[in-house]
Amino acid sequence: MDFILSNSLQTTLVLVFIAVVLAVEAGVLWWRGRHGGEARRRRQRLRGLAARGAASVSAVKGGGAREPSPLEQRLRALPRLQPLQRVLLESGLGWSLARLLGTCAAVALAAAAVLRLWVWMPLMPALAGGLAAASLPLAYVAFWRGRRLRRVEAQLPEALDLIGRAMRAGHGFTAALQMAGDEAPEPLAGELRMAHDEISFGVSLEQALGSLGERLPLTDVRYFVVSVLIQRDSGGNLTEVLAKLAALIRERQKLQGKVRVLSANGRFSAWVLVVMPFALGALMNVFNPAFMSPLWTDPMGLVMLKGMALLMVVGIFIMRRIVRIRV
Repeated sequence: MDFILSNSLQTTLVLVFIAVVLAVEAGVLWWRGRHGGEARRRRQRLRGLAARGAASVSAVKGGGAREPSPLEQRLRALPRLQPLQRVLLESGLGWSLARLLGTCAAVALAAAAVLRLWVWMPLMPALAGGLAAASLPLAYVAFWRGRRLRRVEAQLPEALDLIGRAMRAGHGFTAALQMAGDEAPEPLAGELRMAHDEISFGVSLEQALGSLGERLPLTDVRYFVVSVLIQRDSGGNLTEVLAKLAALIRERQKLQGKVRVLSANGRFSAWVLVVMPFALGALMNVFNPAFMSPLWTDPMGLVMLKGMALLMVVGIFIMRRIVRIRV
């Protein structure tokens, strides 16, 4: 009897173990399907198509993308916020306008509270510091936009070679574009897949490639778009054109790298000159507030602060023009 009970207990434990393993595996599969890399890429493509206003996006939406909120729709309708919406799309962060503006407001309030309560600044300078801190989320978005565009620029020659090889193998341009979107690395692969999806939805090749050039405002991408459109209208060997364009982009990137190395010392000096006055002022205000307080309590100090801010802006502009060399 004890032997029978022991076997039953072992069988029950094995079945419970198998059930737990299956439940964990099901949970992992569900998480990957909802939040995995492929799901994120699919949602990003759908958001981009919805933002570009593709009419047939509902054919593939299938619940993967959410409709924008009424507040988001009102913000997108404002003409002055449309450039900001374009920057958000180019950054690839997936943020909405409402989230970005709300983050700016929260950072501004937090910075003003810190300056007022911890650094003992008067109300008006603290509010001015809070308004200045509100630009930090915008700088964060601009940083990710620049980083993403640089990655796309570095990945473009390989993608052009891939499209050229696919066309030499007998595939059409649309099929070659799909193959490049499946095999190229992110973030360029997502943009190529989005262009292919727009063509599959019935958008003309000119409009799809024009949207690609708008989403990726890079000179090399515009060269690619113009080359394809000119070849489509006038004829010619597109594979040879793409091969020469890829070689040209690689040579230009090598020259840009050399220029970046030679100008690194100047860029570092510019950063030091920009950050040092603010860092020293903040430290002096923390350790000796009485020494710094005349700058925002005395009328002459306010005039000096305004003049200093104007001269700093002029200096930043001049140093940026010096160290920024276009190739």
